[in-house]
Amino acid sequence: MTTIYHLAEPEHWTDALASGSYTQSTRGRTLAQEGFIHCSSAQQWPVVRRAFYADHPGPLLLLEIDEDRLAEPPVREVGNPATGEVFPHLYAALDPAAVVRVTELAPPHA
Repeated sequence: MTTIYHLAEPEHWTDALASGSYTQSTRGRTLAQEGFIHCSSAQQWPVVRRAFYADHPGPLLLLEIDEDRLAEPPVREVGNPATGEVFPHLYAALDPAAVVRVTELAPPHA
């Protein structure tokens, strides 16, 4: 099993469980707006948390996604042209059944 990670705001995850489809790309942006869902490796998600959610006042959810359960595999692309760092991106909505663990992360996120 290869695992990738996504930071989710609790209300978006609740909506996904009710609808059967997670479509939030990143903080403040949907899959439709961004074109893909941002994901990270185990080493990357803490950095993403600090960089993009440091001022988020409430808890976040760390979604652990089993790549084998995805309808379409993630595409690994350069996310930061300055460093060449590669991130996994999902170009389709995330089926909640692909999420094998959800961990609540309490603030502060910095």
